[in-house]
Amino acid sequence: MRLAQFIVANTEPILAAWEEFARTILPAAKMDSLALRDHAGDLLLATVRDMESVQTEAQRWDKATEYGDGSPQSIRLNGASEEHALGRLGSGFDLLQLVSEYRALRASVLSLWRKSLPAADHRDVDDANLFHESIDQSLAKAVISYTKRIDESRDMFLAILSHDLRNPLNAIAMSAEMLPQACKLDSESTGFATRISGSAQIMAGMISDLLDYTRTRLGAGMPVEPAPMDLGVLCTEVGDEFRSANPALRLQFDSMGDLSGEWDPARLRQVVSNLLGNAIQHGDPNAPIELRLRGDPSGVMLAIRNRGTPIPQGELQKIFDPLVRGAAAQMPRQNRPGSIGLGLYIAHELVLAHGGRINVTSSAEEGTVFTIRLPRHTPRRAPETRPGASLSDA
Repeated sequence: MRLAQFIVANTEPILAAWEEFARTILPAAKMDSLALRDHAGDLLLATVRDMESVQTEAQRWDKATEYGDGSPQSIRLNGASEEHALGRLGSGFDLLQLVSEYRALRASVLSLWRKSLPAADHRDVDDANLFHESIDQSLAKAVISYTKRIDESRDMFLAILSHDLRNPLNAIAMSAEMLPQACKLDSESTGFATRISGSAQIMAGMISDLLDYTRTRLGAGMPVEPAPMDLGVLCTEVGDEFRSANPALRLQFDSMGDLSGEWDPARLRQVVSNLLGNAIQHGDPNAPIELRLRGDPSGVMLAIRNRGTPIPQGELQKIFDPLVRGAAAQMPRQNRPGSIGLGLYIAHELVLAHGGRINVTSSAEEGTVFTIRLPRHTPRRAPETRPGASLSDA
């Protein structure tokens, strides 16, 4: 009996073995038989249909590299895999336990088939390969579906949390500011109120970063309100603010050409502040930081250079990724005060929202340079929101 035929004829013993293994996993201890089997039967039958379908070498290659070749059989297999993964997530299985189930399924099918002592067939090797390919496709789709739902849940949680934190934080900040005016406080109590107000402002900035992060992750995009402005004036103001806060800072500012355009002043201030803060955090404190602006007919270029330890090439590929820290020993792991590690990601998204682009280069000879190119006018486009996700009241 060929493998696909064996699976159809022995679905119940295979499911029983799968259920027996699932019961050894902690979340399954209190689940009944129906819940444990979940979509396992559909998954097995979809695997059989996929194995029995006529597949060219190109289709098998597509399955191996893209988790399906687009055929009805592959679509059914992916659907059953996704339903099983989401069902297990809802039952409290972690990703390792989900993967372990597939390992147990693979082992159970092949072990039971071998014990049945099937008559030798020259197609047995091909059948086994088709089975492994189908299980691998199913596992890959299950992992993708599981992690995608986890990411969506996390992002929605962060959106709700950061939104709901704003009201009590605003109350704290307003109370701290009003307290010295409403009461006759001694110098020590006034200092306490000032520190509370300062800490509230820092927390407000962190919550704002979280809201920006979740807007992009949930498909809402970064909101920008373009208006006529001069980027040279804005950079001068931001530079003066950083010099006041960092008296030892050596900031070299150089500008040339027409630096006017239609951009969001508050958002570009955020971009420049994030990049300057990053340069101060990672740069050589004994070397100057350079801020250069150039205007030409096509737009404006902004570059910020520091002379710190070069960023490893492997880290450059993911430097704008959210909530990712450099793994190399040369990369500092702590964030600067008031930061939650989203500064570069937010800067990247804000530049894109203005229709621009941002890149980074890093070497011992040239230092680390973040370069931004902005068109003169921010393109108007409506943000795309994923169905079921809304930050309209955030």
